[in-house]
Amino acid sequence: MNLDEIIKNSIIQNQTPIGFDEFMQSALYYPKLGYYRSGSEKFGEKGDFITAPETSDLFGFCLARQCAQVLKKTDDILEFGAGSGILAAQILFELGRLDCLPKHYYILELSAELQHRQKQTIAKALPELLNRVVWLNKLPTGFNGVVIANEVLDAMPAKRIIQKNNKFYELGVGVEKNTLTWQVKKEVLQEGVVKLPPLMSDGYTTEINKQALAWVDSLYGALENALILLVDYGMHRGEYFHPQRVDGTLRCYYQHKASDDPFINIGEQDITTSINFSDISDQAKLSGFKVSGYATQALFLISLGVDEYLLNEADENKRISLAQQIKQLVLPSAMGESFKVLALSKNRHVKLIGFKEQDLSHKL
Repeated sequence: MNLDEIIKNSIIQNQTPIGFDEFMQSALYYPKLGYYRSGSEKFGEKGDFITAPETSDLFGFCLARQCAQVLKKTDDILEFGAGSGILAAQILFELGRLDCLPKHYYILELSAELQHRQKQTIAKALPELLNRVVWLNKLPTGFNGVVIANEVLDAMPAKRIIQKNNKFYELGVGVEKNTLTWQVKKEVLQEGVVKLPPLMSDGYTTEINKQALAWVDSLYGALENALILLVDYGMHRGEYFHPQRVDGTLRCYYQHKASDDPFINIGEQDITTSINFSDISDQAKLSGFKVSGYATQALFLISLGVDEYLLNEADENKRISLAQQIKQLVLPSAMGESFKVLALSKNRHVKLIGFKEQDLSHKL
């Protein structure tokens, strides 16, 4: 039975529409059939999308510089959902060059297939450092060091909500004539931990992500003394709930083509929503974190000297290639402004060099 049929049968047995977050959970994480649980290539040219580390080593090198500012000799690094493992390799390479290697580089990765790929990537690039890398399947306790989550929050299942008659309702997923369809649930949504948008026009649709907030809260309990760097595409609340953003931020990616239909290519396409960084910031403060910086990816990387790598390259051809990579990372038309970096800290309050050029924390 394919994943499409499994989800339909589950809804029919349920006798009521399921939440979009439940659908997204199955579509992405169902054992062996979900998008992130199957063995197909996800990242890079052969996959469905390209992340910043796949675009350029300079992304990881700059993150390493930010880590180096706060890492102590007894500290570790913990990366969530390390993808192909390329970011871990970049960070370890640059920290080695800076003589600032962590005691351990932990990777929390639930996919056995991705764990295998990450080991291959790191073993090929840095065989001498492979013994520092430790794979985990649950949060550690009493962690000290730096936590990195690059494009992790956007893959957490979100709820979709819709405005009808000046009230917000959850937009569920039902089955009609053996086809998955959007169906409005009956209960009016009440504002709780997640702030609902102001009233817009009827039919206004957007997303809220309770799972991401629960993740932030659980993270606080696992850390003793740490800096957290969250990199993802998203915006502050005012932009997220803009009156013209009438269809929300839901996007699907299949072989580098984007669509807004999650009910096709189930298990074969990525499904994602943008991050409401104001919600993440509010939850972080509620949990006990301090917000230590918020900036566009462009100005975070510029603050960390991404252009210095270009200036230090003597080879003309390599310099041209690096210039193209930097453009992809920092130009507004590419990744520069759609991606943001949010830094949170627990018992480690340092003025971070990554926010030297810009800190938009006041907008959250």
